[in-house]
Amino acid sequence: MLHKPYGYLSQFVNNQTKRKKKLLGELHDFPEGTMAIGRLDFASEGLLLLTTDGKVSAEIRSNKYEKEYYVQVDGIITQKEIEQLKNGVEIGFEGKKYTTKPGKSFLIDDPKFPLRSQKIRDERHGPTSWISIIITEGKFRQVRKMTAAVGFPTLRLIRVRIGEIKIDNLEVGKVLEINELM
Repeated sequence: MLHKPYGYLSQFVNNQTKRKKKLLGELHDFPEGTMAIGRLDFASEGLLLLTTDGKVSAEIRSNKYEKEYYVQVDGIITQKEIEQLKNGVEIGFEGKKYTTKPGKSFLIDDPKFPLRSQKIRDERHGPTSWISIIITEGKFRQVRKMTAAVGFPTLRLIRVRIGEIKIDNLEVGKVLEINELM
């Protein structure tokens, strides 16, 4: 397991752009053939599981496992929007409208994660809220699209749990080897 920092691609080879991007391999000496199980986008942080076993990767990416995210949103979100997130919201996916599957969502206190390498903003720009969003699917930029769909753009996104595996106190950029995934 890895605590992915802000500003890294969730891959080991950059085949998407000519510009130099930070890759996971710069964080640790991983075994040959290591791959990320699912992805966190460039601006997202948190728990990323890694493996050299494609079958394990497919299993974890399936809809069998909950993925929990702590999300800082722009503004003071209300219970009305929390309920919308729980019930599923319409987002764009692959050029079509898609309604997300029902999940779990609730307000949380500021989780007090370390500041990220790029400052988000400060109090002068207005209030923010923290919520937890728990889903079993993982469409492209789904959580960001969900919060935007209810009128609260995501400012910071941190995955804190996959199934029973929690990021807990793993420091940003650090790796912890685990033998049993679930």
